[in-house]
Amino acid sequence: MLTLQGAQIYLRALEPTDLDFLYQLENDTSIWEISGTIKPYSKKVLRLYLENAHRDIYEVKQLRLCICNLEDKCIGLIDVFDFDPKNRRAGIGIVIANPENRNKGVGAEALDLLCDYAFSVLDLYQLYANILEENTNSIHLFEKLGFERIGMKKEWIRTSTGFKNEIMFQKIRKDVS
Repeated sequence: MLTLQGAQIYLRALEPTDLDFLYQLENDTSIWEISGTIKPYSKKVLRLYLENAHRDIYEVKQLRLCICNLEDKCIGLIDVFDFDPKNRRAGIGIVIANPENRNKGVGAEALDLLCDYAFSVLDLYQLYANILEENTNSIHLFEKLGFERIGMKKEWIRTSTGFKNEIMFQKIRKDVS
């Protein structure tokens, strides 16, 4: 039986009450270079996004879930994007908002739960992630959960300090073809 609940966290769909959390996270300039964001989001735009967040992954080709602690507080987001049901693959991304909640196993639990969901419910064959070379914590997390380093896009992400390399990771489901 599949569950989206771990020992420390659970995953759930976005709710209208997540507006303030989403507003804070999407406008956090410290994560813009990993999210590809180049401008602030208004609450109005995010409210419209939340109103449409219920749409089917097969229609919109993406899924965003909240990572909640067992006290029902949203502490991060985990995304499936670039969903390609024909080729049975998708990208995956994760962010834990508050640095105090990082390196405590919650990211690993969330990623593990989402991989199980992607492979068993969505019947995906492979997942991929793109991680900045300097993001050693994320690299460690994805490698720990069985993602393999498959290449590097050199000078791929432009930042205020210059261009940065992005490492490509892939996890292939081993039990099917």
